[in-house]
Amino acid sequence: MSKQIRTGHIGILTSGGDTPGLNAAIRGIGKTASRGCSMQVIGFRDGFRGLMENRSVRLDNNMLSGILTLGGTILGTSRDKPHKMPMGGKIVDMTDVIVENYHKNHLDVLVCLGGGGTLKNAYRLSKAGCNIITLPKTIDNDIVGTDVTFGFDTAMGIAVDAIDRLHSTASSHHRIIIVEIMGHRVGWLALGAGMAGGADAILIPEIPYTIDKLAESILERVSRGKRFSIVAVAEGAITREGATKIKAVEKKMEKAEGEEREKLKKELDNLDNKYRGSTMEMAEELQLITGLETRVTILGHLQRGGTPSALDRMLATRLGTSAIEYIREEQYGIMVAVDGERTKAVPLEEVVGKVNYVPPDHPWVMAARSLDTSFGD
Repeated sequence: MSKQIRTGHIGILTSGGDTPGLNAAIRGIGKTASRGCSMQVIGFRDGFRGLMENRSVRLDNNMLSGILTLGGTILGTSRDKPHKMPMGGKIVDMTDVIVENYHKNHLDVLVCLGGGGTLKNAYRLSKAGCNIITLPKTIDNDIVGTDVTFGFDTAMGIAVDAIDRLHSTASSHHRIIIVEIMGHRVGWLALGAGMAGGADAILIPEIPYTIDKLAESILERVSRGKRFSIVAVAEGAITREGATKIKAVEKKMEKAEGEEREKLKKELDNLDNKYRGSTMEMAEELQLITGLETRVTILGHLQRGGTPSALDRMLATRLGTSAIEYIREEQYGIMVAVDGERTKAVPLEEVVGKVNYVPPDHPWVMAARSLDTSFGD
């Protein structure tokens, strides 16, 4: 790429859930911007809220020093949306204020580090006239258009370590151990961790299960003399009954408008709450059917914490440094994506609102099935 812009003002914010590698990405952007040119980089505190309140910090070499190995984000984060900002007990559209602050800070571009929700909010600002670039971060690995997201590798490693540690207690007490792993809509994390951790069953949102099939697979293990079973469960794993009901409502919503659509949306939310995230109820049923002592470990936000893996540090650094190249070329309205050993610019409109689901015939799924891993189907 030719180097066109050598001066300018870059803004950075981190939005949504914290993810290992965020600081590595911030460092990659900041250090590359300051090297050999006069780009100034400022960071906005606590996501889009910080930009709305114009709370910023200069990201100079002192601020960027020593953050490569740190988890979380030195800028802080929030889930506040520009067009739905909580203000004095009300929800207010603060898009105009954010755009005004963008110009007040003389920004040439705003780099937003985040997942699916951040993509939507960044795209809205892009349509409002701001120059936007995003970097794909999420432990769920659910963003389309990129080979992988940073944060995923670290979270998967943490989940694998937990499964490894639970093997000993499961074996000692002849128990069923259920490990709930993050992933409300997609199952990449549970699938990868379950495979790498040697789980005997893996339940993910994309493959609806029945409790009877899951129990059957565990009892079959018992009949072969196996003394314990490990079940890796995505927090959004869903029963076949629940998936059928949700799909029926979603089909109605495709044609519905106005009040009818809002009514169906509430029905969908109720079904979602009823049939997803029911790991404790599933454990009780499994114990009742199998007669085997069943225990649940919920990893929760543990998966977001700690030092990022070497792979995530490298990935986030690559994306951060590449972002500066696209800025110098004045390519805006894009997500910097991983494409093999390279990066590529993907237009935001091609990725916003889309989800990278696990295909039921994905090689990881097929490999797990080859090992006689049950998916409860």
